[in-house]
Amino acid sequence: MNENILGIVAGVLTSVSMIPQLVKVIKEKNVEDISLVMLLILISGLSLWVWYGVMKNELPIILSNSFAVLVNLSLLIYYLKFNKKT
Repeated sequence: MNENILGIVAGVLTSVSMIPQLVKVIKEKNVEDISLVMLLILISGLSLWVWYGVMKNELPIILSNSFAVLVNLSLLIYYLKFNKKT
């Protein structure tokens, strides 16, 4: 398999992996089972991948991880909005 195709497929899969969770949170307005620490660590790691992609000038890394950052930032916003503890 071509390494570029492999990288693109991997990027797409990891980028969309949290969309079902985001949809569930929006529908149910319930974030009780989501870990804030996990979200913050994930967003930090994805942001570092974006930075790495910029340093290496690798557009697939930049795009897929930027999209994943946006999805997870959206989840974080909904977490803060729907969290009954705050």
